[in-house]
Amino acid sequence: MELFDYEKLMGLAEKTHSQYLSASPFPHAVFDDFANLEALKRAVQEFPTLEKVAWYKYDNPLERKLAMPHVDLLPTSLRMFFLEFNSGRFVQFLEKLTGISGLIPDPKFNGGGLHLILPGGKLDIHADYNFHPETKLDRRLNVLLYLNENWKETYGGHLELWDSMMTKAEKKILPLFNRMAVFSTSDGSLHGHPEPLNCPEGSSRKSMAVYYYTNGRPEAELSAPHSTMFKKRPQDPESQELDELRKKRGTRRVADLKTDKS
Repeated sequence: MELFDYEKLMGLAEKTHSQYLSASPFPHAVFDDFANLEALKRAVQEFPTLEKVAWYKYDNPLERKLAMPHVDLLPTSLRMFFLEFNSGRFVQFLEKLTGISGLIPDPKFNGGGLHLILPGGKLDIHADYNFHPETKLDRRLNVLLYLNENWKETYGGHLELWDSMMTKAEKKILPLFNRMAVFSTSDGSLHGHPEPLNCPEGSSRKSMAVYYYTNGRPEAELSAPHSTMFKKRPQDPESQELDELRKKRGTRRVADLKTDKS
């Protein structure tokens, strides 16, 4: 079973390329009905429960979420999606869409894989780590595929894209089933899910996350290696404790990124 219609995707990439580059507040695109519906429904049915796999748990004032990067331990229906994300055909689609040549997938899915947020969970606005902890390649692109069937606006869980001065969210993306978000990553790509999730007990915000790298990046985007850099929104409370936590997270050593799943 083909997971993606590549003839359709290459057409989308060509059609959307200029819009991607000019999108505000930073290059991004959102696609609905992206994957094969039958295959994605099967993957959702086999999405592991909290007891089935050893989830990484993050529970602090900046982030409350779960992550599972070890895709080789996942059911076949899910594992096949991640293999396809790292395939030559999918990388070619991304290169055509974004104009970033020489994209390199990550077979270890550092920081990626399955993401799961339970009611009340969140992920504050942040810029992602910029170097892979092992390969030292430059992180350039995020791909998120949402798995939330019958998701309502009132549940929240929007992916928010903020301007570089942290004055407002210029784009809010509801995590609807079979919706894919693609965006370029740099120190100015500020994003997150900062509002606590409001879905009913027993439900959750599910997604697949895949990141791509290059050997080098444009000079204008160069910066010293850093971990996830969390940012304060205008409406966030004043807190010296939170300010210190944000600073601590953003100045971790590159070697520590192996345990940074943000």
